[in-house]
Amino acid sequence: MNIILNGYYTLIAAVIVLLIGKFLVNKINFLRKYNIPEPVAGGLVAAICTTLVYNFWGHSITTSFELQTSFMLIFFASIGLSANFYKLKEGGISLFIFLFVVAFFIIVQNFVGISLATLLGIDPLIGLIAGSITLTGGHGTAGAWGDILETKYAIEGATALGMAAATFGLVMGGIIGGPLAKFLINRYKLANETSKKEEDGTKDEKVIDEFVPFEYPKAVRLITTNSAITTLGLFAACLAFADFMTNFTKGSSFELPTFVWALGGGVILRNVLENILRVEIFDRAIDVFGNASLSLYLAMALLSLKLWQLSNLAGALTIILVTQVIVMILYAYFVTFRVMGKNYDASVLSAGHCGFGLGATPTAVANMQAITNVYGASHKAFLIVPLCGAFFVDLINASIIQVILKFFA
Repeated sequence: MNIILNGYYTLIAAVIVLLIGKFLVNKINFLRKYNIPEPVAGGLVAAICTTLVYNFWGHSITTSFELQTSFMLIFFASIGLSANFYKLKEGGISLFIFLFVVAFFIIVQNFVGISLATLLGIDPLIGLIAGSITLTGGHGTAGAWGDILETKYAIEGATALGMAAATFGLVMGGIIGGPLAKFLINRYKLANETSKKEEDGTKDEKVIDEFVPFEYPKAVRLITTNSAITTLGLFAACLAFADFMTNFTKGSSFELPTFVWALGGGVILRNVLENILRVEIFDRAIDVFGNASLSLYLAMALLSLKLWQLSNLAGALTIILVTQVIVMILYAYFVTFRVMGKNYDASVLSAGHCGFGLGATPTAVANMQAITNVYGASHKAFLIVPLCGAFFVDLINASIIQVILKFFA
């Protein structure tokens, strides 16, 4: 029996998941010590509970996919609305260096997947499914390419396989990012946890006047009714633009995932209003809605996680996915961290790379928040990762996948 939760019950369940996650992180030293994000902690507990219900009583739970997608789109729109072109100059050469690091990892990820699939005697394209299509690409990319692989390349069950692999990556991306960054910080003495905790605690207790997107999700930010209403209007415009462009470009060479259009719409709207029309943008309101949407999206994504689907993965695919996690950890440690400067910002960037290299940009941001909540701000990381993970990576990934598929065709 499939129990379907409508939007209201899905939202209630997501809030409960977040409260459980917050309680667990506060009470369990292991979760707090290794900087596991609260949505991940609560979401995994919810996934285990739904799996037990399925195994013992045969009931599965389906949440509102539309609501989950809406929160995801609001989060990406908030990234775009935060992207002032003048502020993007602060990223400088680091933005392009990080893009190169990420692009090279996508190639490595696909090489590992295809090579292991070949060695294990299965179709190499299954290795591609367990590569950047699902891990760097996430559920949206997995669904899009799954249809193509099933119809054009005769890979039976490619979509279901992709969803299971993307789910595995989403969970692992949220688990390994925080511990890796903590290890790097402690090993190279990049920050002092005690002093930074005190510093952050002070910031969280006070009202933050300066806009620092996503860096202090627990901080108090003063917003008014008018600013909240205006900001909701901006989000609605971004989502409407994303919906229009998704339908308008469908089947063309300019076709992109909806969330990319939401982010792009935010960038255009922000800079036209602020730099051309001289309209004031309420950054603090954008930040509040963006952080809330991020937490709710992750909670819903993990709440809808069906762990029993992962048990259906073939042994060969499991080997590939586990290997991909190990490769991600090694790459973030030996390449991302060192190339990006071997400093505190580089450790936070490594946590973010683990998040979207295996899961999704919201996971990357949650990983970085878990670190900066303890050790202090990293403006560079929060400037670079959301833009790279949400926008540029999808363009790079799509191009690389197209080249690989042309080779197999």
